[in-house]
Amino acid sequence: MTVTTSDSELDRGPAGAGSERFCALTRTAKPAADLIRFVVGPDGDVVPDVKRKLPGRGIWISLSRAAVDEAVKRRVFGRGFKRDVRVDAELGAMTDRLLERSALDALAMAGKGGQVVQGFAKVEVAINRGDAVALIEAADGAEDGKRKVAAVLRRKLEENPRQMPVISNFSSGQLDLALDRINVVHAALLSGPATSTFLARTERFLRFRTGVSAEAATDHGAEGGAGNMQEELRTE
Repeated sequence: MTVTTSDSELDRGPAGAGSERFCALTRTAKPAADLIRFVVGPDGDVVPDVKRKLPGRGIWISLSRAAVDEAVKRRVFGRGFKRDVRVDAELGAMTDRLLERSALDALAMAGKGGQVVQGFAKVEVAINRGDAVALIEAADGAEDGKRKVAAVLRRKLEENPRQMPVISNFSSGQLDLALDRINVVHAALLSGPATSTFLARTERFLRFRTGVSAEAATDHGAEGGAGNMQEELRTE
């Protein structure tokens, strides 16, 4: 495994990132999936590398909004990059928005790839056929509709017990834009590579926002209606 040390916090670029990296804030080695990478842009601003693909050397911070905010407060980035850099006081909020955007972009790709069905009737069919691998419900959707979907899911899981992620962290407006539809409240995700990418990015986004893993943060959607992520999903 490649692990940086306190004497060399900078990585050699995204291509050289190993399975573990060094958190410049906590000064501990962690799996790359538990960290977020930052690089310095051409203008000297520190920017989040949410997809871990930006060129240049970078430093890593634990995957949580609180950790990034603390790193800004303690001026970790200047010390880590060993040069003068500009750090936006709202870097944590910026990172949150980029992770959210990345997840919604993946949802758009899943929609274009035919891996999303929308509307209560189509969602019910997908659940009953066993085609749905995850559900999406608008955060601002009506509770009555959520209860109806939960009832359908509960009956199906009584026949075939398994975990079903239910994502309720995006508004109807956000879902409308991502799926190029109107008034998206209920949707079901079908198996496919774009769906896997969306679920992985959403899990990462929620871990950053809440500071805990999806497995620890959520409960079973068939009982609670529309929870967040209900199982720890594969990260990219």
